[in-house]
Amino acid sequence: MPRMPYEAMRHWDACDPDRHPFVWDEDEEARLRSLVRAWVPPVPSGMAGWWEGERWCERQVDAIIRERYGAWTWGWTWCHSSGGPVGTWAGGPSSVTTPDETAERVVAALLEWRTWLERTARRFAELAPPADASPEDRSWHLERACVRLVTYAVDSGADNAWCGQTSRVLNWFLTSTGMDRAEAERAVERAIGGRFRSWVPPRRTLIDSVGEDFAVGLTGRDPYRGHREREALEELHDRR
Repeated sequence: MPRMPYEAMRHWDACDPDRHPFVWDEDEEARLRSLVRAWVPPVPSGMAGWWEGERWCERQVDAIIRERYGAWTWGWTWCHSSGGPVGTWAGGPSSVTTPDETAERVVAALLEWRTWLERTARRFAELAPPADASPEDRSWHLERACVRLVTYAVDSGADNAWCGQTSRVLNWFLTSTGMDRAEAERAVERAIGGRFRSWVPPRRTLIDSVGEDFAVGLTGRDPYRGHREREALEELHDRR
């Protein structure tokens, strides 16, 4: 099964867990473990073989997972070292070992990815501007959403490419609200514009500045308003 092109995964609909049911129980876990074990090479390639067998195994397992559960599973290998949220998989060369250990890691990574998607969907729902919000209120919600989603990506455990995850999450958030994908990408690029750097955690002042530019760029309105009735919502989001 060919890999999903990057272009196809830019819209949240492709990964939204509400659109892609996932049935998981003990029998299904046992079946997946069995399928994975069958593709683990009996003799590791290792460094001498440039991990050819381990990389081959990862590709075969990836195809099985996407064919069995759907294209939303593409991110089960999106590990911390590649800027992703998955910590239980570290790529074929490191994660493909014995059949049982490899199967254990594959199951853990798939479930970790699904859990992250479900958590992300909840964050999107919590942070989305109300449908009837005025431009000024919408700006406030978008600024808050951007700040919290950037922090969410930074805190995901990603190592060197967390800024790429940040852009993807913000793009997904905007498309989840119904925005056109191309328009969402332009909005995110305008706000971030190369201001984040891999390996360099952003300062809070930079995150706040990006959030403001994100909101103003989308609405043309300044988001900062000190409404007391919003304090409870602020505190709720800050705790998450």
